[in-house]
Amino acid sequence: MSAINQKTIQNAVAKIIQAIGEDSSRDGLQNTPKRVAEMYAELFSGIGQDPRAELNVGYELGHREMVILRDIPFYSMCEHHLLPFYGVVHIGYVPNAEGRVVGIGKLARVVECISHRPQIQERMATEIADAVNDGLNPSGVAVVIEAEHLCTMMRGIKKPGSTVITSSLRGIFRKQAAARAEFFSLIQKVK
Repeated sequence: MSAINQKTIQNAVAKIIQAIGEDSSRDGLQNTPKRVAEMYAELFSGIGQDPRAELNVGYELGHREMVILRDIPFYSMCEHHLLPFYGVVHIGYVPNAEGRVVGIGKLARVVECISHRPQIQERMATEIADAVNDGLNPSGVAVVIEAEHLCTMMRGIKKPGSTVITSSLRGIFRKQAAARAEFFSLIQKVK
């Protein structure tokens, strides 16, 4: 597990406040360095965690059909600007020949662990797919992430409402067009 040094963060935030021309001792900013350090400890709690550990407890049910958990909400931090990006993750897998499944909450915990790290969305999709693939050894894994990035909304190109979609496919989802098409059709939102 990562040891987040909150004291170092507090000192750095105080310096940033001063560097932007503010008075870090004024009433509204006095406790900001402490609050930011506590927030960073929470936002980056996935550093050093092994998301595969969430998948240790499973059930040999003989189930061989697709399992999907759709619309898993998440918040993460872009490693380029340390601004949030947020959205939903869709995870699907087809159990292996033994039909091993896990509780659906375990998939959400994998997302929670991985999303609490500084990163880019593409890596997040890959890491989720790899964790489920390694943890379950399924016949296939599919991950799709839909997210909005504050770094493109409030700075730079300033395009609020743009959505980034990334995917990561393993096993039959990569090899079999029918399995891939079924997954993508099942994660579509019905209006």
